[in-house]
Amino acid sequence: MRIAILDDYQNLALQSADWSKVQEFGEITVFNDTIADREALIERLSPFEVLCVMRERTPLPGELLRSLPNLRLIVTTGKRNDAIDVATAGELGITVCGTESPSTATPELTFTLMLALARNIVAENASMRAGGWQIGIGQDLAGSTLGIIGLGRLGAKVAKMAQAFDMNVCAWSANLTPERCKEPGVTFMASKKDLLCTSDFITIHQRLSDRTRGLISEPDFKVMKPTSYLINTSRGPIIDDTALISALNTGEIAGAAIDVYDEEPLPADHPLRHCKNLLLSPHLGYVTRNTWKVFYGQTVEAIQAWQNGKPIRVIAPT
Repeated sequence: MRIAILDDYQNLALQSADWSKVQEFGEITVFNDTIADREALIERLSPFEVLCVMRERTPLPGELLRSLPNLRLIVTTGKRNDAIDVATAGELGITVCGTESPSTATPELTFTLMLALARNIVAENASMRAGGWQIGIGQDLAGSTLGIIGLGRLGAKVAKMAQAFDMNVCAWSANLTPERCKEPGVTFMASKKDLLCTSDFITIHQRLSDRTRGLISEPDFKVMKPTSYLINTSRGPIIDDTALISALNTGEIAGAAIDVYDEEPLPADHPLRHCKNLLLSPHLGYVTRNTWKVFYGQTVEAIQAWQNGKPIRVIAPT
C-alpha cells in the first residue's frame, strides 16, 4: 500500500507518532511542500491509495479526486475539512476519516499575539537588539474591551482567558444569541458594528464560508477605534487584505496580528509582508507538539482501522 503524508512543512509527521505498524503493510512518502498546480498535483498523488492531509493545506475537490484512480482512503487532521469534497469521495468509494483536534493551541496563540500587540514587543525587541531602550508605551489588557467574533469552542476559550486578565468581553456573530453569551459571562452585541466600535481588541474565531468571506472589509475599519487592534487566527479570507493594508498604513487602526492568509504559504512578495503596524506569524495557531501528537497518532490509528476493515471517525457528507 502506498501512503502519502502531505504538506509536512517541518518534516515532523514521522517523529510525532509511531508509524511502525503502518510500515509493516505500507510504504510511506512524506511531502514537505504544497503544490498549487492541479496537473502537477494529480501527477504527484496518482500512485497513492492513502492520503494523510493536514487541515486545508491541500484542497481535494471532486475534480481532483476523480483523477486519482488508486485513492481509497483520506485521513484529515481535525474532525472536519471543508477543503475535501466528502460527497464526491463517497461516490467514488473513498473513505474519509478525521482525528480529534485539541482546542487549546489557537486560543493560546491568540493571546500571545494580543499581548505582543498591546506591549509593542516586536519593535521593543528590535530596539534592544539595536542597542536602544524603550520606544513606546503599552496598552493595558485589564479594563480594555475584547470583542470576539464567533463564540464557539475556540472563541469561548479566548473569552475565559480574557476574563482572567480582567478584560471586558463582548461577542457577536450572525447566529449568536444572548442565551449563548450568558454561559461564559460575555456581553451580547446585537450587531457587528456595535462590537467593532466598542472594542479595543477584536479577535476572529469563525469558520470560512460564503457568509464570512470578506466579513471585515473597508467600511468595518472605518467604525473601529483608531487605537484598536485586530487579530485573526481563524481563516485569511475572512478579512479583506486590501482594506486591512490600507487601514494599517493610514493609521485607521493601531495595529493587527495575522496568522492566516488567503494563500498559504504566503508568497514572498505579498504586500502584507511590507505593511506597517502588522505582526505576521506563519499559521502557527494549531502547530504545537501536543496537537501534532494527537493529529498524527490518530492518523496512524485511522489507517490501521481502515486496513482491518473497521474504519473509525468516518466523516460523512453534510
